[in-house]
Amino acid sequence: MAARPIDEPHRSASPLELLFDLTFVVAVAAVTAEFAHSIADGHAAVVDFLMVFFCIWWAWMNFTWFASSYDTDDALYRLLTMLQMAGVLVLAAGVPAATAESDYSAVPFGYLIMRIALAALWLRAGYEDPERRRTAFRYAGGILTLNLAWILALLLTHMALWLFVVLVVLELAVPMWAERPRATNWHPHHIAERYGLFVIILLGESVLAASRGVQKALAAGDISSSFVLVAGAGLVLLFALWWLYFLHPAGQGLSERRAASYRWGYGHFFVFAALAAVGAGLEVAVEEAAHESSSTTVGYAVAIPVAVYLLTLWLVHAPVITPPVATPALILGCVTLVLLLPLVLPAVAVAVAVAGVAVLLAALVTVRANQLAGSSPGVTRPHS
Repeated sequence: MAARPIDEPHRSASPLELLFDLTFVVAVAAVTAEFAHSIADGHAAVVDFLMVFFCIWWAWMNFTWFASSYDTDDALYRLLTMLQMAGVLVLAAGVPAATAESDYSAVPFGYLIMRIALAALWLRAGYEDPERRRTAFRYAGGILTLNLAWILALLLTHMALWLFVVLVVLELAVPMWAERPRATNWHPHHIAERYGLFVIILLGESVLAASRGVQKALAAGDISSSFVLVAGAGLVLLFALWWLYFLHPAGQGLSERRAASYRWGYGHFFVFAALAAVGAGLEVAVEEAAHESSSTTVGYAVAIPVAVYLLTLWLVHAPVITPPVATPALILGCVTLVLLLPLVLPAVAVAVAVAGVAVLLAALVTVRANQLAGSSPGVTRPHS
């Protein structure tokens, strides 16, 4: 298990990585559905959603960055990856109880399966790659120690929020501590592609979530002009979110500024969580529109995640992308308008608020695409 070259040409996601990602489709679908239910019930379980989503995201992150450095694709590597996939499925099975009832009994068990397999991969890397042995063993030790801490926290405190935050901080610190002796050979273009693929998975989950709302409306026979408007606006909104992300390839920037990878990689938690939350908001918005109802809360269930997405996308890409995602004035202006729409239109149907957000995002895409096309032809091609 020798480290792969940083500058390996034509490095892209492997079929095994794509199969691995499919297990996260199940987990993300579960957490999105439960969040949508909580919004519909009038008490959006934001904290529970973020806690469960962190577990999903961090499990994906750990394997993704390891694979970028040490993907040997031999039999043992494949089998340990399969074991991690099994852990993801166990975690996904525990998502409904964790989100709806704050019952985290199943999630850590799935997490334990994944982490043991990943620690085994790091131990193997440490044994077979002498140059980065200390780094690999630090990763393995940090993973196993924190996995024990998660289990003890669950058994002793039933996962108190303050303790969860402390453990999250420690988890985020492990890579920064482990990489000190010698950095791993993660491939910048490969990492950028893997993040882009996860964005597409999350957008797909948003399509699935919105389609659940459409199915419920069709089953109840609640077809109206508002329903058609919010369904069409939702598609435009998702397409604009996709366009904005892939308008700015990050691979070259990560290659030139590897030190910025922590801000870029960790900051994507908010980008990813916002995309998942948009799906939940759209699902509820479609249902509300079918009933011709008006709700500022549901309008904000779409507007707030869109605003978070725009702001964090700009922040995480700022250190690595030239030209920048957008000027601060353009981003902040668009975020302000998105957040004002549900407030200034409280008496209008949810469909109009969602349509307004979609129009704003489409306008932002148009402005940025035209600016980039005018300053540097070819920059807008959606490749990592």
